[in-house]
Amino acid sequence: MDASGHCAPGFEGVREAFEANFEAGEELGASVCVVRDGAVVADLWGGDANPAGDPWREDTLVNVYSTTKTMAAVCLLMLADRGQVDFDAPVARYWPEFAQQGKGSVLVRHVMSHSAGLPGFEPALRVEDLYDWDRVCAGLAAQPLWFEPGSASGYHALTQGFLQGEILRRVDGRSLGRFFREEVAEPLGADFHIGLDPKHDARVGEMVPPTETLGDVSPTSDSVAARTFRSAVLTGREPRERAWRAAEIPAAGGFGNARSVARVHGALAAGGSVDGVRLMAPDSVAVAQRQQTNGKDLVLGMWMLFGVGFGLMNPRFPFTPSPTAFYWGGWGGSVAIVDPANRTAFAYVMNRMGPGTMGDERSVRLIAATYRALGVS
Repeated sequence: MDASGHCAPGFEGVREAFEANFEAGEELGASVCVVRDGAVVADLWGGDANPAGDPWREDTLVNVYSTTKTMAAVCLLMLADRGQVDFDAPVARYWPEFAQQGKGSVLVRHVMSHSAGLPGFEPALRVEDLYDWDRVCAGLAAQPLWFEPGSASGYHALTQGFLQGEILRRVDGRSLGRFFREEVAEPLGADFHIGLDPKHDARVGEMVPPTETLGDVSPTSDSVAARTFRSAVLTGREPRERAWRAAEIPAAGGFGNARSVARVHGALAAGGSVDGVRLMAPDSVAVAQRQQTNGKDLVLGMWMLFGVGFGLMNPRFPFTPSPTAFYWGGWGGSVAIVDPANRTAFAYVMNRMGPGTMGDERSVRLIAATYRALGVS
């Protein structure tokens, strides 16, 4: 497979790694993009947008699942930069109803670091229930805690986006999807969407689900992990439905490609501004790197370090050789990395989903090739 797109001199290894993933039979369609100092140094795409064989084009979009969380985090970091949200304040300062069931001690930074104690929905929801924003948020406000806020991380797989989005709505008046579109995507020219307009449907690639769903857990287990994944079972087929694409699900429902993901994160890697568009000050970018948790995640079952809105580089599972980089990924394999030390952003998205929530060997090889090109080891 010969990838479409381009690489700057010195980044040819990214193309080689990208094409090798296809040659190994690991991809259907995918895109990868690397931005350094705001400039695109690698922008590649190829393969098929769906099992029918329609080509993955330059403007193909796919659901990136939890890589959407990085976009939601950017919105909250922007509010904090503007002095409209204090990460050390109780959530109830902005959303008074949230204080029910003893949740008055939950801080905004707990929400940002998956340590708020609300990793799943109680009672459990159907996928179609997620399309009713007010109902979901009212339920979270009335829900008891599953663990002590700040005591550990427990990956808030779907709940985080609703919690962040309702805080933003109470402060700003707009939905998170609209805020992102008007304050981030449109100013940057980033083709990323949280709540996809039907006019873009023809460009959407089809996700090929993994063999298991995120709800494939013991029906009798009472662990935080089992309760979380049972509380809203996803199959990977959700993006085929117009209702899912239209809904604002800021933890899992974003549509984009590697170019758009890298464009947004490239602004953070460059200190919060790029091409005259200012998202936030450099000090606000640094807030994302402030460690909030360090331990075995109650849901993922892995040792995780969380900052404010992003995962931090973990010596046990080093994603990059840059210790101050921060990142997150989506179910199936998509990944976004922000590396301010090297003023570089990396993004990879695909439509053949792997089984994990934390990337796989496809992205690992691409990341390694990127850092070889950067001369960082």
